[in-house]
Amino acid sequence: MKRKRIGVLTAGGDTPALNATIWGIVEEANRRDTEVLGLMRGYASLLGEQVPAVLLNPLFSSIPELDSCAGGTILGSSRTYIEPDSVEMSRARSNLQRLELDGLICVGGDGTINGMQPLTEITPCVLAPKTIDNDLGLNYSEEATDWVFDTDSGQSKLVPSREHIQPADIINYATPGFATSVFVVVQSIDRIRTTAESHRRIAVVEVMGRKSGYIALGSAYAQPDFILIPEVPLDLDALEQQVRRLYEIQEHVVIVVGEGVRLPDGTELGAAEQTHDPAGNIKFSGAADALVGLLRKRMGSECFDRIRSGEPAEAAFFTRKIGHTQRGGRPIQFDRFYGSRIGGKAMELVAAGDSNQVATLQYTDETGFHFSSLPAHRLRDSRGTIHARTLHPTMYDAGRMQMSDFGRDYLHPIFSNAIGWDDVEFIREETFGGGNLTRRFQSANVDVGKRVRLL
Repeated sequence: MKRKRIGVLTAGGDTPALNATIWGIVEEANRRDTEVLGLMRGYASLLGEQVPAVLLNPLFSSIPELDSCAGGTILGSSRTYIEPDSVEMSRARSNLQRLELDGLICVGGDGTINGMQPLTEITPCVLAPKTIDNDLGLNYSEEATDWVFDTDSGQSKLVPSREHIQPADIINYATPGFATSVFVVVQSIDRIRTTAESHRRIAVVEVMGRKSGYIALGSAYAQPDFILIPEVPLDLDALEQQVRRLYEIQEHVVIVVGEGVRLPDGTELGAAEQTHDPAGNIKFSGAADALVGLLRKRMGSECFDRIRSGEPAEAAFFTRKIGHTQRGGRPIQFDRFYGSRIGGKAMELVAAGDSNQVATLQYTDETGFHFSSLPAHRLRDSRGTIHARTLHPTMYDAGRMQMSDFGRDYLHPIFSNAIGWDDVEFIREETFGGGNLTRRFQSANVDVGKRVRLL
């Protein structure tokens, strides 16, 4: 019998857990005597004549460049997607046939699912989820049908049919990459806090997440004074009053703001300039800066005169945009373990001939974390659109501008054992290792490039 050959690609933005997911795919394939061909730079690999690819498990052993502890992806990524009924689709069909694949695993988010759809007509395709935003999934099984399209505005709005949810209701509890991203954010806020405290300043820290507030919610581990999320319109009056009161008490304030936060009229603070990334998403250019501008104008200088006498009031504010550091670096234990396991689940699905399925990580209080799957179409609303999962209202306390009790209960299973002893040992041994001063950075791209095959 001919051995099976499965392809794998990574598409969209990078996360710390991509290599761990690829490693899990390859390890499960080794157990099944299945070849794994890594396609370079996502869907873009299928659009040329040569189709660059790497055999990830020669002799059914993972190549040494595939390190589950390394961030990013050795396969490279791109935001190139394939439209149905296009010249690119015809070329991709031809290339997939030339590769003689028995299935394809796509590691990505909602954009990757959409890019995968036309390919399901050619070969079985399965999605292994990844996104630091944690916005791929559903808060409850029927949530996709609760999106209502408004013909006047031309936009869809979520009208939740469930006022309360339980952990077991959540489809895809946490996506690989989310935990490490929160870890980076928490460390950053801890360091920013001491500067704000020492200089009697108000710090506004902007975190990623687009229109979903999961990373902002996770920042609660750093104990910021206020957390502002995109799902709840910003009440400037309430925020100003609470900031004033707290500043009088502790002489500094730390505010965390999700990059997609918006005003009651729907205006997104960070999207004053309507620019878009290659995937078509609005690029948020500075929610923190916009918020500081509003607070500075409303608060004036009187509240700072006593505490910061002799210094200009406008200097009382400062912003920090944590930015792409949330995407990179070594994944912590939670992402390494569950990223690799979800990769193994994806391989299990595609090996069984399943197609257009999404591997998921589930959680219940009784059984803990476990793995499942659902058809990709379950994520689509009545118009066929896949929406980013947003925080369910029960996870956030809008009055306090903090996570709710259920938000705390949601985060606890993810982060209670998210960091392993080897994470700490890595910092101790590697961060200031003497070799770092005597040799250049060794990029896996160089060694992997030597393994690339062309059709």
